[in-house]
Formats: sequence, structure tokens, C-alpha cells
Amino acid sequence: MSNQLPVINLMGPTASGKTALACELYELGHFELISVDSALVYRDMDIGTAKPTKAEQARYPHHLIDIITPLEVYSAAQFVEDACTLIDDMHARGKTPILVGGTMLYFKALLEGLSSNLPRANYQVRAEIEDKAAREGWEAVYAELCRVDALAGQKFKVSDKQRIIRALEVYKLTGTPITQLQAEQPKNVPYRYTFHNHALVPDRVELHQRIEKRLEIMWEMGFLNEVRHLIEKYDLDANLPSMRSVGYRQALEFLQKGDESREKMQEMEDKALFATRQLAKRQYTWLRSLQESHKFHTYFTIKQAQEDLRNCYG
Repeated sequence: MSNQLPVINLMGPTASGKTALACELYELGHFELISVDSALVYRDMDIGTAKPTKAEQARYPHHLIDIITPLEVYSAAQFVEDACTLIDDMHARGKTPILVGGTMLYFKALLEGLSSNLPRANYQVRAEIEDKAAREGWEAVYAELCRVDALAGQKFKVSDKQRIIRALEVYKLTGTPITQLQAEQPKNVPYRYTFHNHALVPDRVELHQRIEKRLEIMWEMGFLNEVRHLIEKYDLDANLPSMRSVGYRQALEFLQKGDESREKMQEMEDKALFATRQLAKRQYTWLRSLQESHKFHTYFTIKQAQEDLRNCYG
């Protein structure tokens, strides 16, 4: 491993086992952990995010967990700023950072930089776009995007809802297409780091089994009660980024409708399972894209990853 400010990136889809791998490395003594997960940043959202328990966090401290409330917004730009500050501090203390998680946008932003001339997320504008989608359908929102940013329309599909929202949001805030702003902004790559990228990509059948088991455990642990507590404590809105997290969106919708029959509960659980599988599918797609641009060590089994990581860093 290079001595030139090394940073270990350990990424993979949800429920792949990457956190356990990172904790094994932490045991070796000269590492610190930084979470790369857009759901773990929220306080009081523990069960549905599969957040490490208090005991696990005491044994394996993770940075960037429990840093904001579910009412707040945390962007990729903020992640890069916070992560680089932590990385520099760790290097100054002779530690090697391990960044572990499944939010590929955060990893991409760290590896490639972000367009600094883009505006921050605007909750009100996003809510207006989502309201239009609810009233007129996503085809109408997509058609609006194609009118104001034809290039983005060519790049995105109607199903790329988050990307469509972001592109329209930028246009509404700046009057300029996001594709034009991105083209004008040179990438700001943090060259002072040497990234060591590792991807854990289990077989999809195995991963789907792990996802199903994880959700079963979540329900048994009282995930619905956790969402009830969130509703009581916070003025939640389905459009909040925190409530767009898989599981939470489905549970919030179920509880707000008020019909808690066994049939409706099963329907909600099935929706949450489907949404989690779709998340994993998107994570695989992001990973393939990153692997095309960056050097990676890729593992298809946890055992393979354990052996190689021990050889590399043990």
C-alpha cells in the first residue's frame, strides 16, 4: 500500500457485508472508519437503516453517523467537505481512513469532484416538481425537462426520477441547463489522496436472500414502531430526503393511511422488499460505472474479500 496519503474505499450494494469487512480491518489498529451512507447520517433512524448498534459503534467508531435530524438535508458536496476534513485529520494522526458504504454518488463525488457552480438542493423547488409528478405523472415532468434541457432528456429515462428532479431544480434555480453548467465546470479532483478502491459484489441471488433476511429482522426489531416514534417527534413529510430512504417511505405511507390490516401490512412489506432490491440494482449500476473509470479490486464472496484485504493491509 502506498504511503502517500492512502484512502481505502470499500463499497458494495446494501446487505452485501461490507460493514463487517471494514470492522475486521479496524481491528488491526491503524485504521479509522468513515460511513459513506446517505441514510446513516440521520439521528433516530436506526433499525430501517441497519445502523451499527451503540455497542458496535463503541467498539468500531464510525464518523458521519447520526450527524443531522431527519428534517435536514445532507448533500454530496457536504459529504466531500466533511470526509476530506476527517481524512486529513486521520492522516495527521498516522491513521489510514476506511470509507465504507453504499451511497455511490458520495464515492463518485469524492473520486471525481463535484461541479461547484451548481446550486444546493432546494426543498421547496423539489416539492413543487414532485407535486407536479403526483398530479400529471412523471411523463409530464420528463417532457418539461426535455424542453428546457434536451441533452439531459437524452441522457435520462422517465424512471430516473431523482436525476430528473435535480436537473429541473437546477434549471429553475439558475435558468441554465444542468448539462451546460457541468460542461463549464472543471472537475476538482483531490489529488493529494491515493485511493484504493475495493468493491464487494455478491451474486444477485445470494444478495436478494440477504436483503430478504435483513428486512425480516427489521420488522422483528420493531421498525414500524421506530417510524411511529419519528412521526411523533418530527413534522415529517414524504418529500424529505430522509423519508425517501427505502423502507421508511413505504412505512410512512402505510402509517399515514391509517389502515393497519394484515393485508395492507403485507403489501407494505412487499413494497419495501421490492424497493430495497431496486436500490441494490442501482448500486450495481453505479459500481459498474465507477469501475470503468477507476482501478478496483472486485470481490464476489466475503471470504475472497477477507483474504485479499488481510493480505493487502494486515
